[in-house]
Amino acid sequence: MRWRIWIGAAALAAMLGTAPAGGQPAPAPAPAAAVTPYLGAGTLPSSLAIVPPPPAPGSAALARDEAASTAALAAHGGPRWLLATEDADLSWPAAAGTFSCAIGGPISEAETPALVRLLRRSMRDIGLSTYPTKTKYQRARPFTVNGKPMCTPALDAALRRDGSYPSGHAALGWGWALIVAEVAPERAEAILARGRAFSDSRRYCNVHWRSDVEEGMVMGAAAVARLHGDEAFRADLDAARVEVAAMRAKGLAPTRDCALEAARMTAG
Repeated sequence: MRWRIWIGAAALAAMLGTAPAGGQPAPAPAPAAAVTPYLGAGTLPSSLAIVPPPPAPGSAALARDEAASTAALAAHGGPRWLLATEDADLSWPAAAGTFSCAIGGPISEAETPALVRLLRRSMRDIGLSTYPTKTKYQRARPFTVNGKPMCTPALDAALRRDGSYPSGHAALGWGWALIVAEVAPERAEAILARGRAFSDSRRYCNVHWRSDVEEGMVMGAAAVARLHGDEAFRADLDAARVEVAAMRAKGLAPTRDCALEAARMTAG
């Protein structure tokens, strides 16, 4: 199988070597060049110890989730839906460009190899932190409840088997935003806004509830806090700061259409 981190949370499960149901490791596609995570499985923060159970049937929290889902469905086919579809792609190098506009330049192996390394190595650590709770509750995803389209129909069957709560994709979006904001603190507001939009794209895709996204972001922050205790992570963070400053000093342009991205982020 060609190396590709597929689209969406089921693909994240495959990439992480986790099973969508049952909690047993599943075969992951072999990368062309293996990416080693910073942390071992025993040192990851566990979502079971940090986030509450998903909203209970009949609760005000569930009603809030359902209202947010209905509102997001109104964006189907529009600019925000298109951004959400783009944000669903976790393949490389596509994922590396997520924060290109926010940081003000290209994020690539050629210009920012340490930053790319930070994002790729932290991906497994951040994503795996959500799985204890995903596996325990196996919450049904919105598209399986409302019967409406979602933005990655090719993954319909796989996503139905992967717990909705909390969102691993949202954890990645917020965790990565925190990392990139440390690398370029002068651009932190734009970076964090992009990370929040990236995380909330899962709601617009009709594959996660609002609380899935919010608690996924909590786990992204928890994983990044733990990553700061790792020496290799801190070394890559220092190297990324230097190379990003050098990249921006060259005046290199972002790799995406930033006006279009900004318009899509604010569309509803």
